[in-house]
Amino acid sequence: MTNKIYLSDSYVREIDAIITGVQGSTITLDKTIFYPTGGGQPCDTGIIGTYKVVDVKKDGDEVAHVLETGPGFGVGDTVHCAIDWDKRYMHMRLHTALHIIDGVVEKLYQGRITGGQIYDDRARMDFDVPGLDRAKAMEIMQSAQKIVSENHKVSAKLISKEEAKAIPNLARTEPGEDLLSKLDTVRIIDIEGFDFQLDGGTHVASTGEVGTIELTKYENKGSHNKRIEIMLR
Repeated sequence: MTNKIYLSDSYVREIDAIITGVQGSTITLDKTIFYPTGGGQPCDTGIIGTYKVVDVKKDGDEVAHVLETGPGFGVGDTVHCAIDWDKRYMHMRLHTALHIIDGVVEKLYQGRITGGQIYDDRARMDFDVPGLDRAKAMEIMQSAQKIVSENHKVSAKLISKEEAKAIPNLARTEPGEDLLSKLDTVRIIDIEGFDFQLDGGTHVASTGEVGTIELTKYENKGSHNKRIEIMLR
């Protein structure tokens, strides 16, 4: 099983790791800082040895790193790994921004997340919030920016399934309860004094790092599906 460093410390940019498997241009490592695509967050890219990492995927308990070409090293070799930090850090900022926005929506409207996606330069989130329009979306942005300016601490925590089930609205992405039932240990992102929810992605350490949230698009995609798109400044 790959030791997933990104889950415990999103700020590690470089490590040395041991190759545990090679199949064509895909390798596995004993530990990794590369986040695999999942949960609406794109994978990291970067360098392993002298090879570019072009894709990272979940493979059961392992993390599969797809290199640009077949590598010239083998199982047991130690390699130096470095992620594209600017790309990762933007993903972290955007992901935390989405959590803040969702926290505002949950508190004001008891809305549910119906979808979301983080890109390299922007992010979108879909909500089931009847009556949500552009004016209300702007109000949500203003409330979210207030949380950013208050610079709340953001941390990842592991809790038991039993503890998680006792917390209302912890799993907000559909189908949240189904996902929760499959996990023995639950990872949550805690925005101290504001919000916490089930999540497996990477985040900044304080809301102040998010910067300025800008609403770039609002779409009414149906009575149960409102979409917002944001960028950060």
